[in-house]
Amino acid sequence: MPFVTVSDGTQIFYKDWGSGRPVVLSHGWPLNSDSWEAQALHLAANGYRVIAHDRRGHGRSTQTWHGNDMDTYADDLAAVVEALDLRAATLIGFSTGGGEVARYIGRHGTGRAAQVALVSAVPPFMLMTEDNPAGVPVEVFDGLRAGSLTDRAQLYKDLADGPFFGHNRPGSVVSQGIRDVFWLQSMAAGHRNAYECVAAFSATDFRPDLDAFDVPTLVIHGDDDQVVPFEVGGKASAARIKGARLTVYPGAPHGITDTHKQQLGDDLLAFLEEYQP
Repeated sequence: MPFVTVSDGTQIFYKDWGSGRPVVLSHGWPLNSDSWEAQALHLAANGYRVIAHDRRGHGRSTQTWHGNDMDTYADDLAAVVEALDLRAATLIGFSTGGGEVARYIGRHGTGRAAQVALVSAVPPFMLMTEDNPAGVPVEVFDGLRAGSLTDRAQLYKDLADGPFFGHNRPGSVVSQGIRDVFWLQSMAAGHRNAYECVAAFSATDFRPDLDAFDVPTLVIHGDDDQVVPFEVGGKASAARIKGARLTVYPGAPHGITDTHKQQLGDDLLAFLEEYQP
């Protein structure tokens, strides 16, 4: 299987599908690159080279003890981009992966990036603080941590059967298969890695990173996202990033990579085709 070995010896697994201008996909918590498979297949089938990696501690990458923080995630992403010598790439991040992409730009710039897309993404800053009063209370994230320590298998089942895909909304129909795959991918993450990633995605302030964006940026977010609320995530990011375009999916939940897979694939493909070298 293909891996990039980063500076501390961690092996980062990646998929590399198709050929053409590169698209790099960063996944959400506590999933892995398989969660992008519908969009990866669609984009690769339409003339793009699609690279999707497993974040350290997730999926097939090394389950490290340390490095479960956004700076390290961003540096791992940079190592993959540089090892594959990707240029004029479109960087696309879902949920926690959106934070990874934002921090990558904050730390490494846009020299290798032509476009960015943030999908149901955690930036600019999820946690409620004195200077971020509209954020999510820390008790929500403490609940995730407590659930992870008590019975993480049940926690992931509850997320899949409830807020992640909006399966707790009246009239919502999300297949058992989709919910089962969420659980399966989540259980493949290292216990410590998934636990510490809660702080990474919730308590990292990405506002300075978003200020460094200087390439065309698309922000996609469902307005019934119960995991990263629209007002906290997509709406706030689009308002902060210079020139960003916001696309709202009415009534859509957090997990639109599955619930709105065709719409999302088509919207991302249209954005990719706007690129002019």
